[in-house]
Amino acid sequence: MDRRVAQGRLLASRDDLDSTRNGDSRATDGRVAARLASVAIGLGLVVIALYVYTLTHPYRFYDHFEWQAQAFLEGQAAIRYPVKATADSPGNYFFQDVLPVPSSDGVDRGLIPFPPLPALVLLPFIAAWGMAADGQMIFAILGAIDVGIAWWVLGRLPIRRSVRIATTIFFGFGTVFWYAAQIGTTWYQAHVVAVGLALLAVGLAIGADPDAAVDEDDLPDRPSDARQPTGLSRLISGRQFLAGFLFGLACAARLTMIFAAPFFILVGGGGWWLRRGWSAALGAAIPIAALLIYNIVSTGHIFNPAYDYLYHLEAGFYTALNYNPAWGIEDPRYLAQNVGIMLFSTPAFAPDVVPSALGGGQALCTQPGAVRTLFDAACPIALPRDIGMSVLLTSPAYLLVAGAARRYGRSRLVSGAFLVVAIIAIVNLMHFSQGWVQFGYRFSLDFLPWALLLVAIGLDRLRSSAAVAAGMALVAVSVAVNLWGVVMGNALGW
Repeated sequence: MDRRVAQGRLLASRDDLDSTRNGDSRATDGRVAARLASVAIGLGLVVIALYVYTLTHPYRFYDHFEWQAQAFLEGQAAIRYPVKATADSPGNYFFQDVLPVPSSDGVDRGLIPFPPLPALVLLPFIAAWGMAADGQMIFAILGAIDVGIAWWVLGRLPIRRSVRIATTIFFGFGTVFWYAAQIGTTWYQAHVVAVGLALLAVGLAIGADPDAAVDEDDLPDRPSDARQPTGLSRLISGRQFLAGFLFGLACAARLTMIFAAPFFILVGGGGWWLRRGWSAALGAAIPIAALLIYNIVSTGHIFNPAYDYLYHLEAGFYTALNYNPAWGIEDPRYLAQNVGIMLFSTPAFAPDVVPSALGGGQALCTQPGAVRTLFDAACPIALPRDIGMSVLLTSPAYLLVAGAARRYGRSRLVSGAFLVVAIIAIVNLMHFSQGWVQFGYRFSLDFLPWALLLVAIGLDRLRSSAAVAAGMALVAVSVAVNLWGVVMGNALGW
């Protein structure tokens, strides 16, 4: 062979090798830079959320879980109740959702009806600072962390970065999660904990299932046994087990979330549906079983009797809310009126008095020449309704889920998300209460982790500049409406 030819081939191969190495180096540098940018954006969103949540949150004294944490430190399941107000504390004598029970230590006590996970979160803070611990601030911080978790979860979807940013902003400021995180009272503490844990579970499941976010029709053919591992040593997927455990913890804060279980059969590690579901079920069983055991030990019942007590107490007292003590806590006969709240309830426009489910209220615009404005609770253009308002009015960017609907049946992730959103919504709509007193519709937080995926996918599928601008406008309007809701809700003392 001609030596020049041989040398040319050698030089060419070296050049190719150097080019490949340089290309790999540039690709690696690009990936590192992208990851650093992603971390920086996520941290920035967390910092912004923390500033906003702590800036807007008012002082409220509904702190059942702080009393519950204190009871745990005393070796009791029942809280001290009723406790009179002092110069340092408002006490808890005004709590109505407490079931008085016989005391074993000579202290008047009562059971609260809520699952205890938020109290466990507060436990180290109560141990350190007692009842002076600021539960509202603690859960505002956790709410900001949830924004970072949402950013991380959305990064596991094949979506544009602009869509990821917009959807995270929608989560943190365009849904009633903002109101929940900044007010941080008993009911909202449960939501903040449950949403964060559910997002972690969803993110782990998606990360363990690379095929979940694509159309099933686009997947290459695979051997029939590729998705069906055999043998006891391969029975459980570790990551899916962890996803299930986190999901079970979320359910231990908000029981309704248990109806999202089908998602973890359709999406996650394990290779095929039975292994996915089995692995997640084993993980979820641990905290759920712990909750049931806690109920049995603390109350003698599988389900906490304090909630049934609360139902009949409210049904007899708040007659204007149309609760019916002859019906069950969960009853299909509540569907009609509750659908009206979730989808069709509107603000009160130019009201003469503060609207209230119980009727009456203070007079508005009483000063001569008073001018109505959007953010003036004393003379408003509109006021939110305390029974709740339509999710489509308070968070119109939910309309973007329509863009993901065409992938239903083609993507396991999309199908699973649509399925659990529908199931959770129906179960909540059969519940006697819809979250009163509230801004917006707080029960939507129970399906938010899955609805968020659909919003992101729907927004990402918009391609024309006009459609993208319209989608971003829906996010912007959602943020504006929730800003109004936070300001007005706080001004009204909710």
